[in-house]
Amino acid sequence: MAQSTIGVAVVGTGFGQKIHIPGLQAHHRTQVVAVYHRDLQKAQAIASAHSIPHACSSLDQIFALPEVQAVSISTPPFLHYEMGQTVLNAGKHLLLEKPTALSVTEAQALQDLAIAQGVVTALDFEFRFVPAWQRLAELLAEGFVGQPRLINIDWLVSSRADASKPWNWYARKDQGGGALGAIGSHAFDYVSWLFGPVRRLWGRLSTAIATRVDPITGEAKSVDSDDTCNLVLELMDGTPCNLSLSSVAFQGRGHWVEVYGDRGTLVLGSDNQSDYVHGFKLWAAPVGQPLVEVEIPARLEFPKTYPDGRLAPFIRVVDRWIEAIDRGESLAPSLQEGVYSQLLMDLTHQSNETGRWVEVPEK
Repeated sequence: MAQSTIGVAVVGTGFGQKIHIPGLQAHHRTQVVAVYHRDLQKAQAIASAHSIPHACSSLDQIFALPEVQAVSISTPPFLHYEMGQTVLNAGKHLLLEKPTALSVTEAQALQDLAIAQGVVTALDFEFRFVPAWQRLAELLAEGFVGQPRLINIDWLVSSRADASKPWNWYARKDQGGGALGAIGSHAFDYVSWLFGPVRRLWGRLSTAIATRVDPITGEAKSVDSDDTCNLVLELMDGTPCNLSLSSVAFQGRGHWVEVYGDRGTLVLGSDNQSDYVHGFKLWAAPVGQPLVEVEIPARLEFPKTYPDGRLAPFIRVVDRWIEAIDRGESLAPSLQEGVYSQLLMDLTHQSNETGRWVEVPEK
């Protein structure tokens, strides 16, 4: 039986043009049939550049197109809740960028609405689909490290290290900007995926670059979103997990996950500063042995890679979304996983404000 093509509208044209549009166009089951931008001329220019049939300046125009069955949203976080509600109320399947929303209340409301509407959702938590990360997950599940004693995560990059980078929504806490939302949301998801739920956490958020210049007015404006996060998690089994996250680390070591257990050690990492997906390698060592690089099985490798490393795992996210649509039920990572990541983000802000450990409600 032939598999049907699913018509998708893309909302959000920054990351959307870089990843969502090419990824959805590359997938054999999805067709980008419409693109949204609030400025119709810009929408038309983007549609023309990517050979997309319809350019829309309102979501209602998108929903009026009978060929639109699903929508991907890659706008800044402060737009996710309102736009997500509109998409779900229209009965369209939803692929949403992280972070999920501005609060766990908003994220849970979207999840509840998706369930009520009977539509399928997906969150773009890409690390679940990167080959080296998938092999790490397999080795952990096989008990390679035994009982974990310590998990250490460093994600130290320079994407915002240049103080001359402009002031925009990323500089605003109230619009979901900051390193916690940009990379901490990913980290919270993969900690849950690889190691299980969190019992309690402590977090310290800081801002190294306190002002940036508004490119529209030329004024220096204050930055109240975080660019550095220091976190300590205690997992349900008592394992400590340390996270050091920064977007302002010149020559930062990149992204590393180290797992130390009573039977062995696993180290996953990449020092690639220009692409947060390319370059990951995995090393393993049983107790008493040196670390040796692990060969990633061919069955896990991407069928095709791209100059932008984010594209291949995004296509796998789309794979998962389409599989879920075929089955009629959301599959991880979905809004459900987005709610949990958002919960841990909210509790990190609470801990930062109170200076105290915060208990995490059980799933």
